[in-house]
Amino acid sequence: MAERIKSEGQIVAEAEVDSFRRDLGPFVVAAETTRMAMVFTDAKEPGNPIIFANDAFLELSGYAREELLGQSFNFLMACGTDVDSLARIEAAFAGDVTGGSEICYRRKNGSEFWSAILISPVRDERGDVVQHFASLVDLTDHKQEQAQSRMLIDELNHRVKNTLATVQSIVWQALRNTSDPEVIRESIESRLFALSRSHDLLTRENWEGAGLLDLIKGALEPFGIANGRSEHFVITGSNIRVSPKVTLALGIAFHELATNAVKYGAFSNNIGSVLISWTIEPPPEGDRLVLCWQEKDGPSVMPPSRKGFGSRVLERGLAHELDGAVDLDYRADGVVCTINFPAPIGARDG
Repeated sequence: MAERIKSEGQIVAEAEVDSFRRDLGPFVVAAETTRMAMVFTDAKEPGNPIIFANDAFLELSGYAREELLGQSFNFLMACGTDVDSLARIEAAFAGDVTGGSEICYRRKNGSEFWSAILISPVRDERGDVVQHFASLVDLTDHKQEQAQSRMLIDELNHRVKNTLATVQSIVWQALRNTSDPEVIRESIESRLFALSRSHDLLTRENWEGAGLLDLIKGALEPFGIANGRSEHFVITGSNIRVSPKVTLALGIAFHELATNAVKYGAFSNNIGSVLISWTIEPPPEGDRLVLCWQEKDGPSVMPPSRKGFGSRVLERGLAHELDGAVDLDYRADGVVCTINFPAPIGARDG
């Protein structure tokens, strides 16, 4: 910083501080060494130039003392400081209020910090305001915690809305397909359990996503993958991490596929099995994750006369949620479901 030529008033003001330091030695020593950032400004000069800054303020701002003395009190304010905060600071200096505001400041290295400011006048023996005393409390961590809390609340609201929309769809489809209360109850309950398992998996992962292998095993757990029927599942593919949105969508999808296999397909007898595999293919428009569910050794398959809830969930809902494509092929030797959607960023085929 270029050296500034001090005005006569500035020199006098700094001399007053030196005198102040001599007259009130213990107080000044306390002010210099306290952990709270403090400055004194000259009330007689425009801009309230700084005439004293303690060690805590120097540490907070990153400036050396000689770089601060003579600077306007507001020179550290970050660009974009709101007008209302500035007005309250000016009102405090004018003596209209005793207080300040929460202000965003910029350190010497360019980083920002938030500070609560309290400004009080210092009067001489005649009662005239000759200086201002300002104390600053670093609020940076508090502001970051507030921002994190707001982000978490927004994310929670988003998840709740998505979950409620999914539940609404499950209930609507169950009521649409039958009027039998027991069938409706079982239909809704089983799908809510599937949704709950996906939520549990994401909760364990702090809602940062989940491994594809983990979510498939979790979705298929009620169908015997963890209870002595693992020979009915052949799963090949690396544990690629997918987003929370994909985790929830695929959790419901695999539940629907497995439920259909229990009723009509490979899980309806003792010899049927399912091969689940996935690869990442790099077409010109970007990496695509291609996931395949293939049944074999079950009863002969006939295409359904009408599309049920499961088919609509897969072909419409899943394709929409994944921004991809879903193909259900009712082959005679077993259902094949191919799901094609954008691969997670950074994913690689293992």
